[in-house]
Amino acid sequence: MDKLLKEIDGLQKEVNAFRPLQPDTLEQLKKYYRVGLTYSSNALEGNSLTETETKIVLEDGITIGGKPMKDHYEATGHGEAYDYMNSLATIKYFTEDDIKKLHKLFYHRINEDEAGQYRKKKVFISGSKYALPTPDQVQDLMNKFITRMEVVAKERHPVEYSAIAHKDFVFIHPFIDGNGRVARLLMNLILLQKGYCLAIIPPILRMDYVQALEKAHTDDKEFIRFIARTVRETQNDYLRLLRP
Repeated sequence: MDKLLKEIDGLQKEVNAFRPLQPDTLEQLKKYYRVGLTYSSNALEGNSLTETETKIVLEDGITIGGKPMKDHYEATGHGEAYDYMNSLATIKYFTEDDIKKLHKLFYHRINEDEAGQYRKKKVFISGSKYALPTPDQVQDLMNKFITRMEVVAKERHPVEYSAIAHKDFVFIHPFIDGNGRVARLLMNLILLQKGYCLAIIPPILRMDYVQALEKAHTDDKEFIRFIARTVRETQNDYLRLLRP
């Protein structure tokens, strides 16, 4: 793991050498990853829109024939949450209100009443042998989560910190739906706040991702390594776009 983190830090130095970017270049990159992250994060949860269709929905506001409206709502909502995530990039830490707003932006078209609100029902994750907290435990667990993350931020490498935040948040599962999307937005917010590239999980790796997350209930090393590899891949993609 140390070797992988050193490789990531080396690549990040290359990325940083291109900074500060010209405003138009920065804007183009934000749009590029707005589509990429929205597509991949939604596809991991079964959204049927292709990457090209996601781009059309986000940038042109056009409805794709034959595709469910919920898939369109997830795309537009995630695009708005992505924009909010970027607006927080210069802040040192995230807050509980930030998490709730990420969810509200993502989910309000799907269910306005549940958007940004902690769940009041018990939920289950199919395929997992681990039970989720009951609704009455959620607020206390989120309070502890926020406090713990401030400690983790100081003790661990930023990439490890982002992966741990993702894992711990998903294990609480505070919202009725959309927890995976918010977890990945939160993970990427942390990476941005620490000056790193995003972690985009390709849908083709969904099984590896789910299995590593399940194992993380008892040992999170594999999950952290998985996330670190996705950061490395995004760094290489970022450099590919910027190099002459």
